[in-house]
Amino acid sequence: MSRTRLEPSPSHPITVTPTGARVVVRVGGQVVADTRDALTLREASYPPVQYIPMADVDESVLRPSATTSYCPFKGEASYLSVAPAGQTAVEDAIWTYPEPYPAVAGIAGRAAFYPDRAEITVLADG
Repeated sequence: MSRTRLEPSPSHPITVTPTGARVVVRVGGQVVADTRDALTLREASYPPVQYIPMADVDESVLRPSATTSYCPFKGEASYLSVAPAGQTAVEDAIWTYPEPYPAVAGIAGRAAFYPDRAEITVLADG
């Protein structure tokens, strides 16, 4: 299936830059990610998104999901659910772009969390 592929532009800018701060993510009160190596993706008028290296995400709480989506600027996304110890899984709490388009290549191997399904804290003092 052919997909529309778009490039960032002045009318739809996308930047990926180092966050420069510690980022901690909690789901159900449990820390599931903690990094000093996050990237901030800013896209057009959307809120900034923290992309965290998968190596800094607690893999023991991750569950596979069959959900996928497509972004014409970033590529094909896959999803993961998060099941904190002793709690019900939070479905599709994480998305990743295993093979993102070149304009956002830096987000490969990283995960982003939905802010309505996880508590994402950027600590300015690291």
